[in-house]
Amino acid sequence: MSAPALPAPASWLPLVERALAEDVGSGDATSNAVLAADATCEAVVEARSPLVVCGLPIAEAVLARVDPELRVERLRPEGGFAEAGTALLGISGNARSLLAAERTVLNFLGRLCGVATHTRAYVAAVAGTGAEILDTRKTLPGWRVLDKYAVAVGGGRNHRTGLYDALLIKDNHVAAAGGVGAAVKAARAAAPPHLLLQVEVESEAQAAEAIEAGARWLLLDNRTPAELRRLVERFGSEAVLEASGGVTLANVREIAETGVQRISIGALTHSAPNADVALEVVRRGSR
Repeated sequence: MSAPALPAPASWLPLVERALAEDVGSGDATSNAVLAADATCEAVVEARSPLVVCGLPIAEAVLARVDPELRVERLRPEGGFAEAGTALLGISGNARSLLAAERTVLNFLGRLCGVATHTRAYVAAVAGTGAEILDTRKTLPGWRVLDKYAVAVGGGRNHRTGLYDALLIKDNHVAAAGGVGAAVKAARAAAPPHLLLQVEVESEAQAAEAIEAGARWLLLDNRTPAELRRLVERFGSEAVLEASGGVTLANVREIAETGVQRISIGALTHSAPNADVALEVVRRGSR
């Protein structure tokens, strides 16, 4: 399966530039002191643990920003699986430039491979149930576009990007509006018709009220498997049902087997372990 489309560079290149500005600043004092200005070398970026490859285009953009003369070879496909010890990128050129880019390259790859790998584990855990794994807005500030890209690379599905591209009526909206039905009716009357509408419900009665008001996508937050099964039996043919809250790798299969169509998991992005990647100089070049 091919990797999803990379988000538009304009949505993440400023993050690359900020990352380089905070790390390189006025220059790499150590490399500039130790290495001659014309020294060259060859290096590889490699996986130190099994991972889903994600973020190679971002790493390439970092290297190009530091020094357009660096030569970069992609050794594994974006979205592919890499065992520990697998080389992901080959890099050659000016040694000072290569080492100045090292930490920023690894920070992006560690984060993105980590999210993709974590997502892939959840997707594998529910295989065969028909349930889809979705992300949330619980992303690292400034990283949302890339975090959600990594979820997609890992095989998950992106939920709404922000508050602007879909409606999600949650418990506080319901409380402020005076009830589930009132909130749904107000949203359907006032919101642009192209925006999807989802409603968080906390009981069968609220689910029935939401559906009667026109909702066709329900968020079932922190429901037990038994509660989810009852809601699926009663409403599964009338609305898309999405479970969320307290989902872990240990219980996601049980949740999926209740029959819900979607499971949203904040931990895909807010708690993904960083992937272990490293850059190693493998050959000193000529001067």
